[in-house]
Amino acid sequence: MAKIRLLIAEDETIVRCALAQLLAREKDFEVVAQAADGEVAADLARRHRPDVVLMDLGMPHMDGIAAARQIKQDLPACAIVVLTIHHDDEHLFAAIKAGASGYVLKDAPPEHTVEAIRAAARGEGFVGASLVKRLLAEFARISQLRAAAKQAFAELTRREMEVLELLGTGLRNREIAERLFVSEKTVKNHITSIFLKLHVNDRTEAALLAARHGLSPEQ
Repeated sequence: MAKIRLLIAEDETIVRCALAQLLAREKDFEVVAQAADGEVAADLARRHRPDVVLMDLGMPHMDGIAAARQIKQDLPACAIVVLTIHHDDEHLFAAIKAGASGYVLKDAPPEHTVEAIRAAARGEGFVGASLVKRLLAEFARISQLRAAAKQAFAELTRREMEVLELLGTGLRNREIAERLFVSEKTVKNHITSIFLKLHVNDRTEAALLAARHGLSPEQ
């Protein structure tokens, strides 16, 4: 049976060595490299091509978030499991956005780390039980925001969506009018209507709202 190849990235030497010894006891694990900072972790990942990187967040030179992002860019198939003291939403969501598929707190039982590594190697996610509610709440919040935004965009006419799309590219009213073969006054009227329907104050806010929610005239 092929072993799960691990890279451990942890700046505290005692913790890193203890983790390596603990994980090496698992028959299906092989610790192929250890790193004391994010830059070294990214370099060793490119060299050893591990299946899973066990990543601390608070490291020198390059923190765990940046290192995770770099490793996922270089090695998309490599899974990242975060092992950290940080239990706040900011670090949790930042790690997930950076590509982490597992997030375990250092005060959790050791078997949680082992379980998270195996889940990551299978292509699955793992989040500590104490963090699941926060994660679900954030997903629900994002879903509600997207639903509200889509409802607002649904009120725009097809022509207003065309104007919004061109507005988002940075074109001025005159240039939009030329593209759509209408008068500049008509474009101004459309933009005023867009602002009212989307509850924004200017063209920048309108364009940012569309981009933020991934909305486009085709949706």
